[in-house]
Amino acid sequence: MQLLLIHSDYIEYEVKKSTPVAEKIEDSFKQGRLEEALTAFIAVEKIDEANVEGAISKAVEEIKNVATQVKAESIMVYPYAHLSSDLSSPKAGVEVLKGIEAALSGDFTVKRAPFGWYKAFKISCKGHPLSELSRSIVPEESTGEESPACGEVAKEEVVSEALKAESTAKSYWHVLTPDGELHDATTFDFTGHENLGKFVDYEISKKRAVEKAPPHVELMRRLELADYEPGSDSGNMRYYPKGRLMKSLLENYVLEETSKLGAMEVETPLMYDMNHPTLKKYLDRFPARQYSIESDKRQMFLRFAACFGQFLMNHDMTISYKNLPLKMVEMTRYSFRKEQRGELVGLRRLRAFTMPDMHSLCADMEQAIAQFGDQYNMCIAVLDKIGIKVDDFEVAIRFTRDFYNENKDFITNLAKTVDKPVLVEMWDTRFFYFVLKFEFNFVDALAKASALSTVQIDVENAERYDINYIDSDGSANRPTILHCSPSGAIERCIYGLLEKEAMKAEEGGVPMLPLWLSPTQVRVLPIADKHMDYAMEVADKLNCRVDIDDREDTVGKKIREAGREWIPYVVVVGDSELESGTINVTIRAESQPKKPVKVEMTPEELNSRIATEIEDMPYKGLCLAKLLSQRPKFL
Repeated sequence: MQLLLIHSDYIEYEVKKSTPVAEKIEDSFKQGRLEEALTAFIAVEKIDEANVEGAISKAVEEIKNVATQVKAESIMVYPYAHLSSDLSSPKAGVEVLKGIEAALSGDFTVKRAPFGWYKAFKISCKGHPLSELSRSIVPEESTGEESPACGEVAKEEVVSEALKAESTAKSYWHVLTPDGELHDATTFDFTGHENLGKFVDYEISKKRAVEKAPPHVELMRRLELADYEPGSDSGNMRYYPKGRLMKSLLENYVLEETSKLGAMEVETPLMYDMNHPTLKKYLDRFPARQYSIESDKRQMFLRFAACFGQFLMNHDMTISYKNLPLKMVEMTRYSFRKEQRGELVGLRRLRAFTMPDMHSLCADMEQAIAQFGDQYNMCIAVLDKIGIKVDDFEVAIRFTRDFYNENKDFITNLAKTVDKPVLVEMWDTRFFYFVLKFEFNFVDALAKASALSTVQIDVENAERYDINYIDSDGSANRPTILHCSPSGAIERCIYGLLEKEAMKAEEGGVPMLPLWLSPTQVRVLPIADKHMDYAMEVADKLNCRVDIDDREDTVGKKIREAGREWIPYVVVVGDSELESGTINVTIRAESQPKKPVKVEMTPEELNSRIATEIEDMPYKGLCLAKLLSQRPKFL
């Protein structure tokens, strides 16, 4: 079940039209209003059908808890199917909503909006830190008796001890400024740092569920990059040729950057034994939900990072102090995390994702801190080349209080490097395997934050996996381990680029992808059939991903479509170009809406310009037919 809890000055609704699954209602039920109310928008899901009473009980507990915190005496129970793509049957939905209404009625003034009706509603949100909260409810496994609504019993979700600890850990939130001062995050003046303010609100309120699709969802489809896969589990996507090309380029780039640091590329299995003594202990220290499967009567889990395989490999290696820092990297296609349903949307949060995962074995904490600083700078450079600049992301640094007290100057330098305030989360007790962690977080058009690059200092797993190195005196010592994802999930980089450009367009700019990542870098438009041979000649001279729009459309329509596809360079060839041997190029990066910048140049000059812009970034050829008339439509 998904809950969206809004503390409101008032909430009122009026039914407009019934749907085929609408419950029968009295006239008095067709409109309603509550003042000073907590509104519980609720989506009942299939998983709730396995234990209806358990779902009702847990939902009531959450709603009561929030109502008590915000001192609300009235509660509106409002069915809201848009919070989930995995809805229960109408019968189960009504049963759960009625159950919640009945259970709350003894302690609160309660109204319930009717199920299955199109409704108009007005709500005035109070706007304080607890006025907008989201919750995901997973009922306990039933006793095995069939529920009246559904004959299927849901398997209990595997939840790590670290994930449970994350929900109860006491966090102290601060803003660290480049001058080394720690400020209370709840009272910090975010003037000039509004994006950081949004990120801080997101982190502290833990509002993870999305109420509507962010802009990149429409863009990933329109640009034919990716789409939902209805034949798979939620959060597992399909990638069309253009999307696969972008992913491949990003993967190659990140691997090249880790190779420059001396990382050795390896490959490890996708699944592991859940009852392996070492792995089981690590599972409980990692804050992620796992996919579990059964194989040959063994309970297995799908990896959510490359740690398992790489650490088992490190255990079997003979490592000298001369080898340190020792780095290994894997491009995990895929890692799996069973994220909550209400949080899954587009490319922002997935259950199957591609993640570059690098681990560094360091001789001691001093070497680990030095490597942490180097990898922090590498992550900034990697995102910059991808197209996500320092101004586009917010930094979160998380650590234990003891570590901070011992390394204040080092942590302050992290804020100085980006030259802006950063969010700090501090714990009195270490709940996880790391003592220090940073993330670069992209804040999208809906003010939702998503982590990209990260590095962590791990002080547990060398002991847990029995990883040693031989020191200069012949003794066996435990290394300190760094976890690093230079870019974060590859899919999330694409999400960040699309969201960034959507916001740019909203502000009146011209959206586009970085040239090295654009599926088509140059499109040639012949004005008429007689110009087709020259168009082919021009295309052959260009050393990039170039296609030709040979379809029987007007030049105006072809230009508009090239614009909708964000083509960086559009070349129009007609009589004058054929006669002069030049090309007329529209340069998207220099254009404004309705003010295209057109330049006459030779194909060789365009080649030189593109080569300079791309520099040494990875390159792959065109992923679709060169002639647009020969291409299928994926959507």
